[in-house]
Amino acid sequence: MIANIGTPDRILRIVIGLALALWFFLDQGAGTWHWLKLIVGLVLIGTAAINFCPIYRILGISTKS
Repeated sequence: MIANIGTPDRILRIVIGLALALWFFLDQGAGTWHWLKLIVGLVLIGTAAINFCPIYRILGISTKS
């Protein structure tokens, strides 16, 4: 895996991912949308942690300078 996520993109992914995960735990909802918040948040945090986004790879995008 070649890193394809730059620093601003990585920071944004972490902030949005943490916000979605926190919203999941603070919200007392149920159903698909409730769980989708956690899943998307964890995916964003995970891609930021490994500095690689598979969707960017498929689309030929790189935010790394």
